[in-house]
Amino acid sequence: MPKVRRSKKPPPDGWDEIEEMMEQFEVKMREAELEPHEGKRQVEALWPIIRIHNQRTRYLFDLHYKRKAISKGLLDFCVKERYADQLLISKWKKNGFENLCCMRCIQPQDTNFGTMCVCRVPRKQKDAGRVVKCQHCGCQGCC
Repeated sequence: MPKVRRSKKPPPDGWDEIEEMMEQFEVKMREAELEPHEGKRQVEALWPIIRIHNQRTRYLFDLHYKRKAISKGLLDFCVKERYADQLLISKWKKNGFENLCCMRCIQPQDTNFGTMCVCRVPRKQKDAGRVVKCQHCGCQGCC
């Protein structure tokens, strides 16, 4: 089922090209929301939803900034309709944050010691034998 548009304005030119992909992301999101979560921690139940949101935002980011396939107006429309996350897009444009998985990983108030998330630590500096996942999004390393 397609997402209900929130605004009365018609979508800008180029929406027809990405509408099918946005509907596919919406179907994936619906499946992730309805997936059973028995036996999982509360944060683990949210990981697939965060991952799909990141993929959808990355898809629109790549279309506009990498491939120049969509206009700025269409990207702004997608941000306004909450298909994409403006904060993630603004961080991805900065050096060192190109692979950032979610905004909670760079907020020091969400960690025990007021530092960055464990997924922001470079893999060379982590223990070689241990796999550590981020508590917020399930990422193993976005540094």
